Order: sequence, then structure tokens, then C-alpha cells
Amino acid sequence: MNTRWQAMLPIAAAMIASCAATGPAPAVLGQNSITPQMLLDSSPLARGVQLPVVSREDILELTPEMLDFIDEHVDRSQTEYTRLRQLLYAIMGDDHFQLIYDESTRTAAETFRKRRGNCLSFTNLFVAMARNLGIDASYQEMEIPPDWSLAGESFLLSKHVNVYLQLRHDESRIVDFNIYDFSTTYEHHVIPDRRARAHYYNNIGAESMLHGETPGALANFKASLREDPTFSPAWINLGILYRREAYPAYAEAAFMQALTVEPFSLVAMSNLASLYEDQGRTDLAQTYRDRVEVHRMRNPYYRLFLAREAFASGDYDTSIEHLKHAIREREGEPRFYSLLSLSYLMEGNRHEAQRWMEKAEQAAVKKKEREKYSHKLEWLMKQSAQ
Repeated sequence: MNTRWQAMLPIAAAMIASCAATGPAPAVLGQNSITPQMLLDSSPLARGVQLPVVSREDILELTPEMLDFIDEHVDRSQTEYTRLRQLLYAIMGDDHFQLIYDESTRTAAETFRKRRGNCLSFTNLFVAMARNLGIDASYQEMEIPPDWSLAGESFLLSKHVNVYLQLRHDESRIVDFNIYDFSTTYEHHVIPDRRARAHYYNNIGAESMLHGETPGALANFKASLREDPTFSPAWINLGILYRREAYPAYAEAAFMQALTVEPFSLVAMSNLASLYEDQGRTDLAQTYRDRVEVHRMRNPYYRLFLAREAFASGDYDTSIEHLKHAIREREGEPRFYSLLSLSYLMEGNRHEAQRWMEKAEQAAVKKKEREKYSHKLEWLMKQSAQ
């Protein structure tokens, strides 16, 4: 399981092939009497099965070894900025620590001990150490753009968590261990620790589900929703778990609850469409597919996907149309400006091509990105001069 919560449309269809759980026959699809409490506390998946006890873990616990590490590499008498810089160097910029990425979600202490983990693991570690140094560190959710497949039928939707630092003099910093996916143009907001724990247990539950450990998955999804009942990813994953264990009515109820707490969840709608299609309820399936299409056409990153498709096929007018819509929805995204520039260039409009590439360079935050757009801009200017 990645550090980000992930859900793809084909997952539910693949998981339903698993053998059904033992016990009473599954409820009839469409039965609306299954409440959220029944999904968690009266689950048919728990009948005759001993669920593991999932107690609330202190995901930010500091061990004596961690405190020794901090004292060895950070001078507590220095200014806040210096302490932060020393901590960053000790964890990310030196040979002392050597973090290795893997797909497992771990607490701060586990991450320190094993020197391994995903981005949520590293975020736990950094938040714990920064707070110990008197630095105001919080968890922050980043809305990573959906990544649509070339078929346009499935997408990856992620809720990524990184570190938000509120420094003195109204300064702020973001520490993100998944630097390749990070962009300041993504929507983001600080979340409380309980929401971070919901991410943690949801990740553990998904890892258990992928390993076929149904009791552990159910117990951890329950723990996630105990921390935050409005956390839609856990409701969706719970629905996928019910569907793979052949309890379609419970799966439907879980997906519906996800839509109750997050009405525009494309992942919940898509899973419902797939569930209804599998049951032969094609009208309902199409209803939810239509809703998905309406909402993703409003998504600037889906428009970028369509623009790339149009550009690749030589339909530059359509590419420009999609990109202009994307820019109206989300300004400041250099990828929109860059592709719009190239679309105008292919149409022979060098003036507009140069103007939009300049915008791409101005909007780029990272030095390497600015240099990339700058090189493209120089090339465009040479072409215009010729």
C-alpha cells in the first residue's frame, strides 16, 4: 500500500473473485436497512471469526534511541530555523539515517528502527521529531490529481499526507518525502492528528486486505473510522472488502456511506457503478457512470488528460479547448500552460505559443522545472525570430 490512499475502479471487480465468507447467505442487493453501525459492529465478516484487537497506537511515540539521535544531530540551543535545517539534514541529507522507501505503513518508532516505510511512515517520523524540538509541525492532506488510464475508464485518486510547518514570523514550510508528486498548485489543508491516525489504520487495513487477511482488514477499517467517521477512503475500502467477500448489500451500504460523508467522491460512485453492473442493474450503473463523467469533466486534470489525447491525435483545437477550461478551473499549473503553448505552436500561432510558455516558466516553482520551460521558451523565441 502506498503512503497515499489508493483506489482504482478495476480493484473491486478483481477482488470479488475471492471466495465467499462462511456464514449466513448474503443480504439481497438494494436492501437499505444496513446502517453504518451494522457495517462496523454487526458485520457478517466477524461471525465465527476472532477479530484482532486494534488498540489506539501512539504513532508519534519517541523512543530513547530516537531522542539520542536528535540530540546527536541537532543543537537545541540554536534558532528554530537552524534546528529545522539540522533535522532535515540528519534525516534526508546525510548518510546517518538512509531511509529506504517501501510499501509498508509504520509508526514513527517503527520507521526509525527499521529505516523503512512509505511517505506516511516518514511523515510520522518527521512530525514526532520536529515537535520534540519545539517546531510547530502538523499533518497536511494533499489532493494529488487523478491519473486516468489511456482507456479513460479507470483512475487513481490519492489522498497524500505530508508535513506542514508553521514557523515564527508567519513563515511556513512543507516537508514532503514524495517530492516527485508534490506541487504547490495541489489543493491542501492541515488535518488534526486523529485524521492522520485514520489514514494510518486505513493503510494498514488495505495492506491486510491485499494479503487476504479479512479479519485484520475489518478491524483496522473500524479503527480508522473510529478516529474519523467522515473519512471516506475507509468506507470505500470497507465496501471493497465486503464485495470481495460476496456481501454485495453491505458493499453497497458502505459505498453509500462514503457518498454521505463525501458527496462528490468519484471513487465511491465508480465502485457503485461497477457493483450495480455486476448485479445486472444496468440503469443504476449507468446513472452513476454519468455522474462520474459530469464531475470529472469539471476536473482540470481530467481536461489535461483529454488535451494530451487530442494533442497526440493531432486535434490541436480540441486540445486548446480542454486546456482553456482547465486553466479557468485551476490557474498556476505550469503543465497546462506548457501544453497549451505547444498546441498553439502546432497550429502555427507562435505568438500565443511564446506567451503561454512564458506563463509556464513563471508558474514553475522548482528550479529544474523553470529551467525546462526556459529552454522551451528560448527555442520558441528562436523559431519566432527565424
